[in-house]
Parts: sequence; structure tokens; C-alpha cells
Amino acid sequence: MVKTLHKSNIVFALLLIIGLIGSAYEIYQYNKILKVNQAIRSDQQISDVAYPYLQKFAAAYAQGKKGDYKHAVQTYGQLLDTSPSPAEQAKIQYNIGNNLFTFGLIRRINDDGTLQDEARYAYSQAKIAYEQSLRLSPQSLPAKFNLSLLNSVMFNNMKAAPKEQSTMELSNLPIGLP
Repeated sequence: MVKTLHKSNIVFALLLIIGLIGSAYEIYQYNKILKVNQAIRSDQQISDVAYPYLQKFAAAYAQGKKGDYKHAVQTYGQLLDTSPSPAEQAKIQYNIGNNLFTFGLIRRINDDGTLQDEARYAYSQAKIAYEQSLRLSPQSLPAKFNLSLLNSVMFNNMKAAPKEQSTMELSNLPIGLP
């Protein structure tokens, strides 16, 4: 009886040690995730190399927040090259659309009321990004709202600005081969 009691104590002691090690590991992981979440909330760069996707996503978000929309779109594009899940792709496309939409909004309107070429291009690319986001995540209400807002900003007959005609007249040149 003493032998079985001794064996069972050893088994329970091993289980206790394994449980303590597992608990310590879970506490370590919890603290690590907590630090990453705090960095995200306070708009700081994530310094933990264990989260390269989040590092790149946070860097792209920070670039967009600083007004560097072209680089933010480029960084989000690099994230798409990492083969993220469809839900992550939808978020990335949504953020690309947001940056392009904002970039288009800050572009100026020409004197005759037409949009500059950069703004028109940014709007069309933002529309494509929002539509892609909705293809990947059809229930995304922010993407639906931003797409409808973009469509209301873009007018239906969004024409290119008239190009200046060349001042040189070429009407006296023959047409065709000699």
C-alpha cells in the first residue's frame, strides 16, 4: 500500500509540475499578446518580430494616418503578397480603398470644375478595392458605406479634363505613305 501511495504521489507531482509549466507558458503568451495590443492601441510600431504581419499592417496604417497614402497603399499591397486569409484580404482591400479615397479627396479640382487625373485615378482604384473587399466579405458594413459614399462623390459623367490642343497645325501634311 505504501508503494502505491508513493507511486501515485510521484504521478500527481509530475502532473502538478506539468500544469505549472503550462500555466507559466500561458501567462508568458498572454503578456506578449497584451504588449502587442497595447502598441496597436497607442499607435506605436510593433517591435516583436514574432508578429511580422501585424508589424507590416501597423506600419501601413501609420503611414496612412500620417498622410503618406501612396506608401500606405504600397505597404498594404505587400501584405497581399503574403497570401493572407480571405478575411484579412478583405481588411487589407478595405484599408487600400480608404487610403485611395482620402488621397482622391485631397486632390484639387481644376478651374473648370473637372477632377485632376490623380483624383480620378485614385477614386477608380478605391472603388475597385472596396468592391474586392465586399467580394471577400459581403457582410462588411463599413466597406458598403464607404463604397456608397465614394459613388456619391464620384459623379456619373466623370470626364477627363480637356487636353490642350497642340498649337502646331498639321493639316497640310499628306495622309498615308508616299
